[in-house]
Amino acid sequence: MKLRDRLRISERRQRQAARGMQLALVGFVALGVLRASVGIIVNAGLALAVTYLPAVLERDYSIPMDAGLTLWITTAVFLHALGIVGVPGVTGTLYGPNWPTWWDHLTHFLSSTVVAAAGYATVRALDEHDDGIVFPPKFTFVFVVLFVMALGVLWEILEYAIWVVGSRVGASVLTVYGVDDVMLDLVFNAGGAVVVGVWGTAYLADVSDAIRDVLAAASE
Repeated sequence: MKLRDRLRISERRQRQAARGMQLALVGFVALGVLRASVGIIVNAGLALAVTYLPAVLERDYSIPMDAGLTLWITTAVFLHALGIVGVPGVTGTLYGPNWPTWWDHLTHFLSSTVVAAAGYATVRALDEHDDGIVFPPKFTFVFVVLFVMALGVLWEILEYAIWVVGSRVGASVLTVYGVDDVMLDLVFNAGGAVVVGVWGTAYLADVSDAIRDVLAAASE
């Protein structure tokens, strides 16, 4: 039984929640324009674009993206954008020094689960598509963790570069808080990868099968 079934959240409610967050992201972009904030516009705009990715995958590649997966992806990018926008009563962003650091950890954890899910589904699809490729479960688990960690390191490097460039041109998009913050980000990234590596089969089997079919069709 999947988590959403245990919580008794209907697909209709999940789709409504995802749609509500999409509308909120549109509002964030508008708020960024009103504030003339490049950081809010870029982060909210990219987050909004990502929320349409499940629909594109399902429409163009017949990869099943049910309401739960769509909500999962949407929640991850929405919380990141919300962290940049901030909430009333809190000075600055939710990533700043005036807010507990767990928000940053939460968003990194959720984002890493999405990245890990993509890696896991692809590896399983390759395993099932080609008889010459065999990925034992333990290898798949290790691969997912290393895949997420490698992308996490790459992201931290890009984040630092974006922060440096933004500081020089006076258009802050992201903020870096030092080596300790980077190391904690990587720890929570690893945590998200472990969760997907352990429970990925139960939640991503349909996606893996669909990617396998796409690979099979492309090789014909």
